[in-house]
Amino acid sequence: MIEAVIGQDRFSFETNPELFSPRSVDAGTLAMLALTEFAPEDRVLDLGCGYGVVGICAAKRIGADRVVMADVNPLAVELAVRNAERNGVPGIQTYVSDGLAQVPEFGFTLILSNPPYHTDFSVAKGFIEKGFNKLRLGGRLVMVTKRKDWYKNKLISTFGGVRIAEADGYCIFTAVKTSGSFARK
Repeated sequence: MIEAVIGQDRFSFETNPELFSPRSVDAGTLAMLALTEFAPEDRVLDLGCGYGVVGICAAKRIGADRVVMADVNPLAVELAVRNAERNGVPGIQTYVSDGLAQVPEFGFTLILSNPPYHTDFSVAKGFIEKGFNKLRLGGRLVMVTKRKDWYKNKLISTFGGVRIAEADGYCIFTAVKTSGSFARK
């Protein structure tokens, strides 16, 4: 069990050594959340949710009914559900999903992800391209990594542009969907 204060809220998360960042909330995730604003009308997807930090933070601000969490790992999704209940936001829609393959919803205004970036880029490529298709026009994809060039180039080629902020050694990318098709720059 780990405790965390994120923004103005105190959280408690059950974790597992098999999952990413089991001893504390990841610094990159905290940097991304510090730079992300949630609006009451947002429809949020926490993509690669792990034990649920991002989705649960979003649900605290905009309501569980406006948040979806997905992860390829069934244990991660199970813990995310339990952590949502533990932190007072039960009812977040969750999916065990390989990327976005099992997420049926479309029309998200905000997709947040801390993708696995110590591997090849195939997972991140799917998150970006399939995420683009799941966003409504004007929707944002926000990702955090320690690797800048590949993500910058991929987000520009897909979205037509990207804003990059740097914090605590991490790059936080924000790309806005301004067209119904990939930019292909």
